[in-house]
Amino acid sequence: MERATTDTTRKVLLIHGIWMPALSMRWMAARLAEAGFEPALHAYAGAGGGPDAALPGLAERLRDGPTHVLAHSLGGLMTLSALAAQPELPVRRVVCLGSPLCGSAAAGGLARHAWTAAALGRSAELLLRGCPPWRGRAEVAVIAGSTPHGLGRYFGDLGPDSDGTVAVAETRLDGLSDHAVIPASHTGLLFSAQAAQMAAAYFRHGRLRA
Repeated sequence: MERATTDTTRKVLLIHGIWMPALSMRWMAARLAEAGFEPALHAYAGAGGGPDAALPGLAERLRDGPTHVLAHSLGGLMTLSALAAQPELPVRRVVCLGSPLCGSAAAGGLARHAWTAAALGRSAELLLRGCPPWRGRAEVAVIAGSTPHGLGRYFGDLGPDSDGTVAVAETRLDGLSDHAVIPASHTGLLFSAQAAQMAAAYFRHGRLRA
């Protein structure tokens, strides 16, 4: 693991999850603005468009850097996919909130039934597969939740530790520079003061707990 260094980048692009609108990241954006950052929201069609439709637009936004990224759930997988495809993008640090970077058991459960598979739309393959071990230039950290309140636990075996939608184990991708587990549900991560403080610390110092 490389030694963390201070970064003065102020731009942060916030990226939402599969069924959430961009405005779901507004609370986090406000907290980052209070911490001295310059947040911006990015919208994409999670289930309806999938990676093929979403990644070109995301890459275009990321090109307007240097920037950090705060991404929730599927947004984290989209971000790492964009950076893997275009490693020259000027992204310094990425914090994923409850992103199933190793693949999603809940998505697997949804995909097994015709009446629920449609909910995943064109993002199903990415959610099921997850991301390869991270070897990119940007530093990546994950904040996972341990409060199991969510519908995902009814569709997949999330094990003993989860946020109700994503298992903690599903967030532990090889190659991360930091990882933390906090008491929050999958949606609750979006409104967690602790998660906001950790993200700000990581963007500045390269550690979730500065």
